Amino acid sequence: MQREITVPFTIAEDTEDGGWYAAAALTPEAFANGEGETREAAIEDLKAAIALLVEEVGVPEQLVLTVEVP
Repeated sequence: MQREITVPFTIAEDTEDGGWYAAAALTPEAFANGEGETREAAIEDLKAAIALLVEEVGVPEQLVLTVEVP
């Protein structure tokens, strides 16, 4: 079964060593990381890490709401 989930993430360029690093928290106790030569590669690596993490810890409950953004 497939299920679409939304996972906020951060991404940063390593200006000293080169490459990109991405990180996301699936739950407060379950984190995933990705890295790559480009921003896109780091995001793809993070997606793969999240998929593996979902297999291990499951899909977290999600709350969807609409908020006013200034």
